[in-house]
Amino acid sequence: MADFSDTLDDKHVAMIEKQPVFFVATAAEDARINLSPKGYDAFRVLNPTQVAYLDLGGSGNETHAHLAADGRITIMFCNFDRPALILRIYGKGRAVLPQDEEWKELASHFTLLPGTRQIFVIDVESVQTSCGWGVPFMEYKDERMTLQKAHKQSDPAEWEAKMATRTQSIDGLPTRATDRYIAGE
Repeated sequence: MADFSDTLDDKHVAMIEKQPVFFVATAAEDARINLSPKGYDAFRVLNPTQVAYLDLGGSGNETHAHLAADGRITIMFCNFDRPALILRIYGKGRAVLPQDEEWKELASHFTLLPGTRQIFVIDVESVQTSCGWGVPFMEYKDERMTLQKAHKQSDPAEWEAKMATRTQSIDGLPTRATDRYIAGE
C-alpha cells in the first residue's frame, strides 16, 4: 500500500542519498511521455518541499521542453537493495540555465560536471512511497563516464554552436539554449 505525504522527511532524504540512479518522467499535451534515467551525483534535496538535479547535455532536451509547456514532473527512486522501497516525488519543475539570475546560488549546491547545461528545480507537491517488492536486487558497480568524457573532449565553441540549435523537443516544443559551456572542475 502506498503512503503519501506533502513533504520529504528525514527517512525519504536518507533513501534518496543512497541511490546511484533516479528516473525522471515528464509530459506535455500532444507530446510523447518522456522517461529518462539519470546517474552521477546530480540530485539534491534543497529543503522538504524543493529538490533539484543537474542536467548534462545529451541526445535531446525533452524535460526542458515539457516543463516549459506543462510543468509537471515525477522523479522516481528505487532501492535495489534492502529494504525494498520505491519513492516518487510529484511536482512542478522549471529549468535554470547558466545565464539565469539564480544560477550561481543554485549551482553552489552541486559539483558541476563536464557538459552541464541546466539545473532543474522541482517544487514538491507530494511524495509517495510504496513497497518495491517486485524490484530485483542489483549491485552498483561504477559510474559510466562516457558522457562526461565526451563533453571534456569537445571543443567549447562547437558545443555552444550545437546547443544553440537545440531549441525544440522531438515534438517541436520550444526550449531555451544554454549560452555557455561549463567544463567542470
